[in-house]
Parts: sequence; structure tokens; C-alpha cells
Amino acid sequence: MDRFDAMRVFTRIVERRSFTRAAEDLGLPRSSVTDAVKGLEARLGVRLLQRTTRQVSPTLDGEAYYQRCVNLIADMEDAEGAFVGAKPSGLIRVDAHGTQARYFLLPGLPRFRRQYPDIRLHLSEIHQPLDMIREGFDCILRAGELSDSPLIKRRLAMLDRGTFASPDYLSRFGTPRTPDDLEGHERVGLLSPDTSEITPLVFCAAGKIRKVTLPSTVTVTGAETNVASACLGLGLIQAPRYRVTLEVANGALVEVLADFPPSPLPVHVLYSHTRQLSPRLRVFIDWMAEQFRQRLSPAG
Repeated sequence: MDRFDAMRVFTRIVERRSFTRAAEDLGLPRSSVTDAVKGLEARLGVRLLQRTTRQVSPTLDGEAYYQRCVNLIADMEDAEGAFVGAKPSGLIRVDAHGTQARYFLLPGLPRFRRQYPDIRLHLSEIHQPLDMIREGFDCILRAGELSDSPLIKRRLAMLDRGTFASPDYLSRFGTPRTPDDLEGHERVGLLSPDTSEITPLVFCAAGKIRKVTLPSTVTVTGAETNVASACLGLGLIQAPRYRVTLEVANGALVEVLADFPPSPLPVHVLYSHTRQLSPRLRVFIDWMAEQFRQRLSPAG
């Protein structure tokens, strides 16, 4: 293993806090990962990692070396990617909302794989607050307004939303014409993954935002369960239009309060500010942006 490959191994160990997880990410035997670190420590004459029974963490020297390695690896990948014919390669670990991944990313993934056969992808659906570097993710997709974060963000799309309910629900509770008619109605309580609180219903009228809180007899944490609950008549929901196209078309859901739509839902990709974009991550983010554009275009 050459010096730059050993640096890649070392940076992944620091980020994952584990020899075993780093080996799995890189597709290497654990013994090779261990030998790479031993070789670096012997060459530098310092101890880079502090090992305990629970985790691995960098020493002070190791932390300083890690920062240098991150920059050197990024510079090297940029230099290699500048040459004609050089193909991005390596593993990209992505965390994304499962519904968005299935609708926006998976349909175009075979073509991406044919274009970049040396890039490997790991798609996760944790979609909860996480330490991106510690968990070993190269980027994450998040929908909704973002809290302050040191991560770099790039907006990929704005998802139009609507308010929906089943015909059975509307036959029992009535069809609201304005937000003022919502007294006595119920909603499916969708818990925010960031705050664990039920997200309010949001309506736009005359350029103003109005939030409405309704009682919930059912609370859910997933988008699919949210839509399924509404189809069963368990309450009003607000959801991206792309997600309920089929349910509206077959009559399982009906849009209400169309003149008072929720504000669009922004979708961002986030990645670490501590490193430059590697060629593989750069092409993947550009590709994701194109997938959102294509799927949300009128002809998509």
C-alpha cells in the first residue's frame, strides 16, 4: 500500500472511529488497515491513534496529521481529475430520505453507474440528526428549513406541497374552504426528525404564512406511513405533490385548501466544510441536482 492509500485509510479510521468500519467502507481486510496505520506511525515516528476497547480516536499529533491528509488527498484527487480520461472512483456514502431516494435518485442510478463504473455508492436512510464525519458520510440530503450548521449546503430543489385528505375523512369532517374552517378537524401528526415535535400545518395567503395546530389521534415518523394514514381517513396531511400523485389520481386522496398552499419544501445536499469536494463527490452532487430537475420538470 503506497503512502497516499495509507493516508486514505488513516483519515477514514479517524472519521469512523473504528478500524473495522473503515475497512468495511474501503473494502479492505482489517489486517491491511491495521498495517497501514502501523506503517505511517513508524515512518513519522509518532503515535497517531489512541485505541480503547470502545473506540479509536486521534492523538494530538494524529489530529494535526489528519487535517494535513484531508487537504493533500483532496489536492491529489483534483490533480488527477484534471486529466482527460481520468475517471472519478471510490466510495460515496450518502444519507437520504428513503422516499426521495426512490423517486428522484434510483431511476437514474443505472445510467450513473454506467458513466462512472469505478464509483461505489452506499445509500442510507437514517434521516436523523447525525455527526456526518463521525458516521462516515460524504454527503446527506435534507428536506425542510435547516438549522445553523458548519456544513456546506447546496439547494437541489423546491418541492411544491399541498393539503390532502381521503374522501372518507371529508365525508365525516367536511371539506374546509379556508384555514378558518379547520376547527374540529384532525391531522395525522408527522413528527419532525430534528425536533421530535409534530410539524404544524402551514398555509400561505396574500404573501403571509399561517401555522395551524390541530389535534392528532395518530402520530407517525415516516413519510410513507403519513400518506398511508391519510388514505385510511385518519386525518389531514401536507405532503409534496410528487409523493401523492398516484393517490390523487386513483381517488384515495383529495386536495383541499388549494388556494392556501403550504410553502415549498427546500431540499439541500450538505457536505463537510473541512474538505474540498473530491471529484467523485462533485460529479455525484451535480448528478443529483440534474435528477431533481428532470423529475420535477413538466415533462419529467
